[in-house]
Amino acid sequence: MKNEKLTIDDVARQAGVSKTTISRYLNEKYEYMSESTRRKIEKVVEELEYRPNNIARSLKAQQSKVIGCVIADIGSPFSAYIVKGINDVCKEKGYQVFFVNTDDNEDDEMESIQSLIAQQVDGMIINTSGRNDKYLVELHEQGMPIVLADRSLKIKNKIDTVTTNNYEVTYNSLAFLKEQGYEKVAFFTEDIDYISSRYVRHAAYLDAMAALFDSNGNKYTYYVDSNAIELCEKYLKEFMEKNKGKEKAIFTVNGVTLLHVLTAIQKLGYEIGKDIGVCGFDDWGWASLIANGITTIMQQSYENGYKCAEILLGRIGNEIKDEEPISLELPAELIVRGSTTIQGLHDDAKERVDE
Repeated sequence: MKNEKLTIDDVARQAGVSKTTISRYLNEKYEYMSESTRRKIEKVVEELEYRPNNIARSLKAQQSKVIGCVIADIGSPFSAYIVKGINDVCKEKGYQVFFVNTDDNEDDEMESIQSLIAQQVDGMIINTSGRNDKYLVELHEQGMPIVLADRSLKIKNKIDTVTTNNYEVTYNSLAFLKEQGYEKVAFFTEDIDYISSRYVRHAAYLDAMAALFDSNGNKYTYYVDSNAIELCEKYLKEFMEKNKGKEKAIFTVNGVTLLHVLTAIQKLGYEIGKDIGVCGFDDWGWASLIANGITTIMQQSYENGYKCAEILLGRIGNEIKDEEPISLELPAELIVRGSTTIQGLHDDAKERVDE
């Protein structure tokens, strides 16, 4: 009797081949597979009476020329550019794209993915919530081409991924703040437990605080809610009062948090560049328009979407044959503006020039 609990891992282990090779066999992709390997897998599949589940069976041999794209927050300017990059590549290659928005909800993400599978898309680009890692890996191992946009899995080296060099650019930004004369830097962030871009940036912040500021960054990490601006105000006031007499700055994890921090600074009557420095992700259009400008980290969001689509279509068309997952980090750039110029130091420098 067929064992309903058998997985693709069991088959791969018994056959002595990779899970990717098993999924290719199940989807009748025999290119670059030797006859002996094919027969060995066939024998193991028969002996174990293994049958792929409904998800694997839904992957058609005949391509639909449609891909699915799951976006965590389609209202974000960052996501909008990712979507444009994806769409431009697909349009050029003759593919249609089904876009779905999940508002970073894992249940909605799961439901959206299953809906796309039912529509028999050829592959998916997913801006994951970070809470469905095992499911995504299982889908990939069953033969569904997947590329992760902007966010990676905690389960490393499993699925093609395009991200920003989050650790490097965050660490370098903290080094810049140190060079500017800031003594205390707070990290304002939304929840970081599952979303890779956030917890990688936080890890870089903690390392920079220890190495450059001789400080425990956890004491200056403030978790804010995008729906509760008063919490941001509370933590900002706490940080300011705790560090009186010190040159202080705030580093924000993303554009949404940056906007809330700026709103809180204004409501509490602090002056950017004099009372407090501000720096963080992302370089949205309004960053250059506020006061003397906000120092921000500009990511290659359009390029992220473009690369994701190139990789996915390369996998679907068998143009990318390497079984090892692609992990691409796009370089980000720190755009320096007036929000990270300490007024006192600036005035002293101006006086020396005038003399």
